[in-house]
Amino acid sequence: MNSPRIIFAGTPEFASTSLQAMLDAGLNPCAVLTQPDRPAGRGKKLASSPVKALSVEHGLPVLQPVTLRDDEVLAELTELAPDIIVVAAYGLILPQPVLDIPRAGCVNVHASMLPRWRGAAPIQAAILAGDEKTGVCLMSMEAGLDTGPVYACEEMAIGAQETAGELHDRVAAAGGALLATHLDAIINGELEATPQDHELATYAPKIRAADAQLDWQQAALELARKVRAYNPVPGAWFMLGEERVKCWRATAAADVDAPPGTVVATGGDGIDVSCGKGVLRLESLQRPGKRAISAAHFCAQLDLSGRRL
Repeated sequence: MNSPRIIFAGTPEFASTSLQAMLDAGLNPCAVLTQPDRPAGRGKKLASSPVKALSVEHGLPVLQPVTLRDDEVLAELTELAPDIIVVAAYGLILPQPVLDIPRAGCVNVHASMLPRWRGAAPIQAAILAGDEKTGVCLMSMEAGLDTGPVYACEEMAIGAQETAGELHDRVAAAGGALLATHLDAIINGELEATPQDHELATYAPKIRAADAQLDWQQAALELARKVRAYNPVPGAWFMLGEERVKCWRATAAADVDAPPGTVVATGGDGIDVSCGKGVLRLESLQRPGKRAISAAHFCAQLDLSGRRL
């Protein structure tokens, strides 16, 4: 039997984990789609995506179209005659003419337990909402935003102090394992997809830097979730005078009688800031242009006692 013809479409680390799992399982793509090289780092030199770097390492043909809504790109993908297109955090919408190309359709590795948290940032959304569990699904793609029927899922608990970065790595690994386990069956039509219950759908919009600002009027528990959800990107932050200070670790503590934003205690355990409800204990902080340090070291550099943030 001939090996299936697979086009893989993905860009960041999450996607490269899926691609590596496919390669380890002997599921070698005939071509890889990834975003064009982007300026990165202080020098703003063009940098390859993690998926491109892995593809080049394994000698896989790489395509980097700016858009898929182009007749030449569509003709090139059609000529590849794929049995299936596997998508993981690609970053471009697949228009209907592309979705129609593969014999077995297109399958997406989505980082949530669909229909909960459709959209761009499901891992962060699950942490922000205080969900106890999340997971990853293999979804048959259609024109709607993450609305297609689901082939298989892997559920996992979210750790009480787990950051988005830590959860990302576990979800990515589970997604790769699902692909390696089920992709052959999907291609061969041996695995039936189950329709989603659209009435249960929730949405996780794209994250903006402004979303990560800590609003001291909010409850400390909500702010602690925000710190975890936006670690490592874009990083929760607050203003200290003219400086935008990032907070990488924080926990919620008992309430005190002080206006929101007031520093009510400082010490080796952290910097306690009064919130709309409860106190947020800041444990790891980073000033602009500096490295992240503990709250104890931060207090040694700057006296925050009694200040209003």
